[in-house]
Amino acid sequence: MTTFRISPAVADAFPDTLIAVVTATGLRGHDAWPRTASALEDLERELAAGTWAPADESDPRIEAWHTAYRSFGTNPRRIRPSVDALGRRLAKKGSLPRINPAVDSYNAVSVRHGLPAGAFDLDRVTGDVEIRYADGGETFTPLGEPDTTEHPKPGEIVYADTTDVLTRHWNHRDAHRTRVTEDSTRVAFVLETLHATRDGHLLSNAAEELRGLLAPHAEQTTVHHLSPGRPRITV
Repeated sequence: MTTFRISPAVADAFPDTLIAVVTATGLRGHDAWPRTASALEDLERELAAGTWAPADESDPRIEAWHTAYRSFGTNPRRIRPSVDALGRRLAKKGSLPRINPAVDSYNAVSVRHGLPAGAFDLDRVTGDVEIRYADGGETFTPLGEPDTTEHPKPGEIVYADTTDVLTRHWNHRDAHRTRVTEDSTRVAFVLETLHATRDGHLLSNAAEELRGLLAPHAEQTTVHHLSPGRPRITV
């Protein structure tokens, strides 16, 4: 069992935060996931046809994250929130990367709904996971760079377990240690909004859409919600 929690300081600073934690156990990442493949292809086809475009920094959903990043000292035009970076990549290249079915699933849902998303292999997480302000003493090994060690700035918001940091700048980049691969069988996916009052319905729809992509390839899927009013959940 893993507990996710929001620190009191982050809850106070961002009181309308809502995070959907979608857990999947018994994932079969080596199978073909045709619904996920179709979700990616649909996005690319709609973009090419001009009938849909990813949210950009003028969109209130992205703008909110830029404001949050600035509040803890990060320049969001240099170090972008994940959904912003993913949407810009899609708009520029016309396609999304194909990593593995689980990652492709949350990428598709993230860019479709304009909400940051990420995932952690729960078998690689140590202890509880907390969303908190960094104190500057933590370490972080970026995804794809197992020999690199970074130190988050004091005051930067991070996801962290009892070993080190799992994401920097709240949701800019995931850690290498807890990355999701085809071999991951027990995964927690997160979808986030800073404005639940306005966008809570989008988050709920996105969480159910992600669950729908995961369910045919998992033994069990569950959606949990984390917020300042419910700052602790166990998955």
